[in-house]
Amino acid sequence: MALLALAYVGFVSLGLPDAVLGVVWPSLRDVFSLPQAALGAPLAVSATSYFVSGMLAGTLMRRAGLGVLLAGSTALVTLAVAGFSLTPSFALFLAAGCVGGFGSGAIDAALNAYVARNFGARHMTWLHAAYSVGAALGPAIMTAVLARGAPWRTGYAVLAGILGVLAVCFTVTRRSWEGGPSATEETRTTAAPTGPLTEAPPHVLRRGRVWLQMAIFFVYTGVEVGAGQWAFTVFTEARGVDATRAGAWVSLYWASLMAGRIVLGFIVERVGPVLLVRLATGLAVLGAAVFAVPGLPPALGFAGLAVLGFALAPIYPGLMAETPRRMGPVHAPHAVGFQVSCATAGCAALPSLGGFVGQRMGLGTIPVFVAGCMLVLALLHETLVATVDGPARGEPRMVA
Repeated sequence: MALLALAYVGFVSLGLPDAVLGVVWPSLRDVFSLPQAALGAPLAVSATSYFVSGMLAGTLMRRAGLGVLLAGSTALVTLAVAGFSLTPSFALFLAAGCVGGFGSGAIDAALNAYVARNFGARHMTWLHAAYSVGAALGPAIMTAVLARGAPWRTGYAVLAGILGVLAVCFTVTRRSWEGGPSATEETRTTAAPTGPLTEAPPHVLRRGRVWLQMAIFFVYTGVEVGAGQWAFTVFTEARGVDATRAGAWVSLYWASLMAGRIVLGFIVERVGPVLLVRLATGLAVLGAAVFAVPGLPPALGFAGLAVLGFALAPIYPGLMAETPRRMGPVHAPHAVGFQVSCATAGCAALPSLGGFVGQRMGLGTIPVFVAGCMLVLALLHETLVATVDGPARGEPRMVA
């Protein structure tokens, strides 16, 4: 259980630097005399290296071992965040972002694979709730530093110190990660069958179910991030909501996502992750549809957005928890890495496409675009259940 606790802390730390850029951007922009549009550069660099890292994570786990990968990747992230605090130029800031993205992608894939392999859907759900905690704490720490009159570099130095402690913890425990805990009766009924991470993988990408799951993760993160990123603009510029209220509503969207992961973590193993994800996708379609309906009072639109956030909560961790069962222990580490990479691509691609749609057809069409993507996600998941799990009710069927 000590390793599980460290995995939770690892996911908190994974979220720490992710949402900080928006807080420091005005200061960073002024220091390096950058145009406003340059904000996309560090996001693109980090997302690209994150994608590459996730695609390679299965191979890295097989060759280096899970513990060594976690220790080395956390050290890379620590180095990158420390680099943010010291960099004399924006070009070096981007280089540090590339290093940090590569380390973060490997941590994400490795911890997802470890928890899915050994602990099942409950802890997978809470693991992603821990990420949400980190994503909230990072901006809070940076804001507190700036509020005291300290420069943004100091905030990054504080985050680097926190991450450095975690890197030491992963280094000390690196040998302990390879075997995994003994399965309890609870985890035997829900977790994936165990198998060594060191087996050479057959051609994983030749399996159709891998591509289907990659598509689901791509669309899921596009919906989650797209709704969160565009809601403020939609409410303020298309629906006449004042900025203070719209900002609070967007914060509550992310809070509903975190709350859903905490609450549903208590019931996921009783209901079953397959059924819970099916129910959640249906509820998310409903929430997205309410958010998208034009002419409703803004408060009802927000209610739809909040329902969407809560319903999205178990989908990513539930799908990740089922990957070892659906793919088998040999293929699972690679499939998890591919899914993380596609999730990262979805974060960038679909919100950008939504912005293009809004620019061409009006901001009011962005919620419709989100609802359409959510419907596609639900259909993709039903296809996965029908073709891989077998029975119409979605009852799990073990696969080799």
